[in-house]
Amino acid sequence: MASLAHFFFGLPLMVQAVAKGLAVILFIFPVAAACSMAERKVSAWIQRRPGPNRTIPPFFAGIPGAGILQRLGLFQLAADGGKFFFKEEPLPNHVHKFYFVLAPFIAMIPAFTTVTVVPFGAYLDPEGRVIPIMLANVDVGILAIFAVASLGVYSLILAGWASNSKYPFLGGVRASAQLISYELSMTLSVLPVFLWVNEPGSSGSLSLARVVEFQSHPGFWGGTWFLFTMPLSAAIFMIALFAETNRQPFDMPESEADLVGGFHTEYGAFKWSLFFVAEYANMIVGSAVFALLFLGGWNLLPWLPLSALLEGLHHATGSGLWLNPLLAGVLSIAIFVGKVLLTIFFFMWVRWTVPRFRYDQVMRIGWKLLLPLSIANLLAYTVGIYFLQA
Repeated sequence: MASLAHFFFGLPLMVQAVAKGLAVILFIFPVAAACSMAERKVSAWIQRRPGPNRTIPPFFAGIPGAGILQRLGLFQLAADGGKFFFKEEPLPNHVHKFYFVLAPFIAMIPAFTTVTVVPFGAYLDPEGRVIPIMLANVDVGILAIFAVASLGVYSLILAGWASNSKYPFLGGVRASAQLISYELSMTLSVLPVFLWVNEPGSSGSLSLARVVEFQSHPGFWGGTWFLFTMPLSAAIFMIALFAETNRQPFDMPESEADLVGGFHTEYGAFKWSLFFVAEYANMIVGSAVFALLFLGGWNLLPWLPLSALLEGLHHATGSGLWLNPLLAGVLSIAIFVGKVLLTIFFFMWVRWTVPRFRYDQVMRIGWKLLLPLSIANLLAYTVGIYFLQA
C-alpha cells in the first residue's frame, strides 16, 4: 500500500486529478444504480411481493445459473441504464432551455465533490500508525462537506424555475426552505462531536479521520462510539440527513401527491436519471459521514479499533499477512462499506415504512422540534465536556 501510494503521488498533478475524478465517477454511477435496484427489491420484500424478476437478455436465457440472476433482478440494472441513455430526450418549448439542461448536471457536482474528502479506510504504516485512505486529506473535512453539499439545492431551484411551470417552481421553493430549516440542526448536532474530539492541548481539527481516530483510543470513553455517548446528536443528524437528501418522509420537493413530480416534473430520460443518481450519491456520502461520526468508521466494534483487530488476527493465526498494508486497507474498507450499506438499508426501510409528512409538519419538525433540541444538546454537552476534560 505504501509503495502504491508513493508511486501515485509521484505522478504529475494533472494525472492525479484525472485519475481521482475517474475513480469517483466509476464508483458513484454503478453504486447509485445498484442502490436504485436495491430500493425496489427492499420495497418488494417489505410489501411481500417479488419485485423486478423478469428482465433477462435473450442471449443469457440458456446459460446455467442465469435464472437466479434474473429472479434477483440484476439484469434490470442494464435495462434501466440502456433505457435512460438511449430514450428520446424531451425538451418542452416553454422551458428556459439552457438552464433546464444545466440543472441536472449541476446536481452531480456537489455529490461527486464531497466524496473526495470522505476517508473510506485505513492501513498501518511500518511504525504501526493508522493512516486514513482518502482522495483529499483536508483538515476541514466536515466543513467542506457541509459547504459543498448545500450547493446541491441550487440545481433543484434552477430546475424548478427553468421548467417555467407552477408545480416544479413550488418544488424548487420547497427545496430551498427545507435546506435552510434542517441545515442548522444538522450543523449544531455535530458540534458536540468535534468539541469532544478537539480536547484541550490537542491541535484543532475538523477532519473526519480525526473523529475515527478518537473512537479508536484505549479506555471506556476513548473506544466508545459516539452513537452511544451522543445518541441525541446521532438522531438529529440522521433526521436532518433524511431532509437534506429529500428522502421520504421528507421528500417535499418532489411530492407526487400534491406537486405531480415536483422540481423534475418536466424532465425525462437521461436528464431525469441524473437527478436520482445525485440523490443516491448524496445518500451514500451522508451514510458514510454518519458511519464515520457515530459508528466508529473502519473500527469493527466499540473498544476494538482496527489496529487491535489486526494485531489480534496476527497473533491468532501466526501470519504476518494481517499486518500487510494492502490487506489491512482492504479489511478496513470492507468494514466501513458494510456500515454504509446498513445505513443505506435503513434509509430504504424508513421510506417504505413511514408515511410522508405534510409540508407544514416538515417545517414544524425542523424549526420547533429539531432546532431547539440541537441547541439544548449542544449546551448540555458543552458543559459536560468541560467538566469531563477539565
